[in-house]
Amino acid sequence: MKNYDVLVIGSGPGGQKAAIQAAKLGKKVAIIERSPFVGGAGIHTGTLPSKTLRETALFFSGFKQRAVFGSMLTLGRDVALGELMHRKTEVMRKQMETVLEQFTRNDVEMIYGEASFVDEHTLLVDKSGGEGSRVGAGVIVIAAGTSPARPPDVPFDSEHIYDSDTILKLDRIPNGMTVIGGGVIGCEYACIFAALGVKINLVERKTRLLSFADEEMVTSLMYWMRHSGVTLRLGEEVVGIRTEGPGRVATGLKSGKRIVSEKLLYTMGRVGNTAALNLEAIGIEPGERGLLKVNGGFQTAIPHIYAIGDVIGFPSLASTSMEQGRRAVCNAFQKEGVTCEVTGHLPLGIYTIPEISMVGETEEGLTQKAIPYEVGCAYFQDVARGQIIGDAHGMVKLIFHRETRRLLGVHIVGEKASELIHIGQAVLNYGGPVDYFKDAVFNYPTLTDAYKEAALNGINKL
Repeated sequence: MKNYDVLVIGSGPGGQKAAIQAAKLGKKVAIIERSPFVGGAGIHTGTLPSKTLRETALFFSGFKQRAVFGSMLTLGRDVALGELMHRKTEVMRKQMETVLEQFTRNDVEMIYGEASFVDEHTLLVDKSGGEGSRVGAGVIVIAAGTSPARPPDVPFDSEHIYDSDTILKLDRIPNGMTVIGGGVIGCEYACIFAALGVKINLVERKTRLLSFADEEMVTSLMYWMRHSGVTLRLGEEVVGIRTEGPGRVATGLKSGKRIVSEKLLYTMGRVGNTAALNLEAIGIEPGERGLLKVNGGFQTAIPHIYAIGDVIGFPSLASTSMEQGRRAVCNAFQKEGVTCEVTGHLPLGIYTIPEISMVGETEEGLTQKAIPYEVGCAYFQDVARGQIIGDAHGMVKLIFHRETRRLLGVHIVGEKASELIHIGQAVLNYGGPVDYFKDAVFNYPTLTDAYKEAALNGINKL
């Protein structure tokens, strides 16, 4: 049996950073990956493929008048999504090459196969050919990720009914699609396909989309979704899904409504990839949806076994997973004094059309906490760069304390929202006041000038 200082299960963003951090500390490290390729869902089934499709949708929808693909394309219903995403393969290849090169440079060993626990320090790695080998380590990091939830009463067939992993295998652009679930994934795909000319019915059992986001931002998003042809079915519960022949999927709602569409995308949650890990052998019991419980230092119930990334639940972002991986290893070897969870204000980016991004408090949260606040807003249509790029729907919203003027939250909808948010994040993390934006000088014309306009708008209200 080969022994290591650190074994990492999963080569997604969190696993990558955990392994490299351990290697930087001079440890002998290996990553176990069940897929034939490194990168996890982020590279192969989630982030990169969906964002590539989003760029295509933006091109055809006219949100961005630029030739993303270098030449004009004529969109027809018989066009396969694979043809629209010809850049995806190249992006994926380069990303995998980058990851592998980092592993090679840092002497991180790759072991391909399905990992399962034998005991608290030993893993069995089953390879596709039926071979098996045992490896051991003093520290084990579980970064196994998640997979789409597939309830038994939903007849997934990858021909009419899809999940977020299989949706990009569509043979052509459909005329109509029903999307079940108004979370991040459901909203993103609803916007993408609507921009490609698909008639969308989005069904969500809550009375609003994205309940964690600022209501004003979501209201703006909902307006543009409806404007692009998305029918929102809010407060509706699905009671049955079935196919009724080629090109017909019927969705029954508790209210008595019935939706018939050509395709259906089911996006109601994800489950942790823990079923095959044989965790019962070491006394670790996964929680709801197969997720693992950890303490502030990312330790499971067994101190030398850590868990990071999507498999521990919210916020389930590649960005936070990377930092969790790094901090878990630093905690394991008591380096950098990092012994607590990822703190500070974490930005959230939702790649709908238009984008939404946020950091810090919402108005709803501050109202519940009885914290006095004021709001300053600026609209992209009033900012020179917004007019130049034709973004008439974007806005920046700053929330700050009425008495101390300390910045409490930043919310952005529109072009480059997920990039612009980091300016507000920096000010939040150092505890700065809204006056920072009033006094700052930004390049002109840029969208960042909306920060100054929003700050002045809010301060004037005082």
